[in-house]
Amino acid sequence: MTDAPQTPPAETPTKPVREERSVGRKSISASLKPRELLTDKPRLARAWDARVVTLLPQAFPGILGESLTGKALKDGVWQLETTDLRTFGEGRHKNVDDTPSGGGAGMVMRADVVGNALATAHRGARHPMIYLSPRGKKFDQGMAQALARESGVTLLCGRFEGVDERVLERFDIMEVSLGDFVLTGGELAAQMLLDATVRLLPGVLGNAESTVEESFSNGLLEHPQYTRPAEWEGMSIPDVLTSGNHKKITQWRQEQSERITQERRPDLWQAHLKKD
Repeated sequence: MTDAPQTPPAETPTKPVREERSVGRKSISASLKPRELLTDKPRLARAWDARVVTLLPQAFPGILGESLTGKALKDGVWQLETTDLRTFGEGRHKNVDDTPSGGGAGMVMRADVVGNALATAHRGARHPMIYLSPRGKKFDQGMAQALARESGVTLLCGRFEGVDERVLERFDIMEVSLGDFVLTGGELAAQMLLDATVRLLPGVLGNAESTVEESFSNGLLEHPQYTRPAEWEGMSIPDVLTSGNHKKITQWRQEQSERITQERRPDLWQAHLKKD
C-alpha cells in the first residue's frame, strides 16, 4: 500500500509591507492618503515644518539631529518628515529614472514618480517648494531669513542628471543653488539649507544677538573673534577688545567687517555701498 500524495497547504496571501521611517519625533510612511489618517501623532501645529523628498531618507536628520538643531527638533521647535522616492517607483524594480529624451548621458528622474511623491509629501502645506539645483537662485542669508518666516519648506533632492522639467513647472517649484559647484545629490544641500534656516527660528540659538552680528546679516562679513587666553603663541588679543570701551569696540568691529569684506568679497562690498 502506498501513501497518497499530500497536497501542500495553500499559502496565506500576504499584504505588501509599506516601509516606514521615524525621523525625530515622527513616523513617516509613503501613501497617497493624508498622513493625519494614518497616525495618532499629527503634525505639531506650531512647529516649523520641514518635508524632504529624497531617494536617501536614511541620510536624515544627519547632522541636523545634533547640537542646537537637534535639540530644537526634539523640543518640537521644528519637525522633519522624509518621503522615500523609491516607494513611488514604477514596476517590479521600483524604477525612478529613465534615459533622457533626445539622448545624452546619464538618467533623468521620472515626472510621474517625482510628481506622486511631491503630491503626497506636500499635501496640506502652504509653504514654498524648493528643488536643490546648480542652476537655481543663489541661496544666501536673506533667503534663510525669509524661509524662517514661512511655516516651513518642502525640499526635493535630485539625483542622476536631474528631474523631468515638467515636474518643476507643474508644482511651480523654486530652484535654489548653494553655489557654483555640482554635488552627487541634493541631500547635503538640503541639510545645509535647513541648518541655515532652522538656527534662525525663535528659541534655537541661546543668544538672539548672534544672528544680528554674524556674517551677511548686515551685508558685510563678520569681524574677527577672540577669547581666552589673552596671549597665545606670542599673539595677543587686540587691546581695544579688553578696554571696556563699548563705543570703541563697536567702531573697531565695524571697521574690521568693512576691511575684510573689501578684501575678500568685493561683490558684497559694492552691493553694500549701493545700499548705503
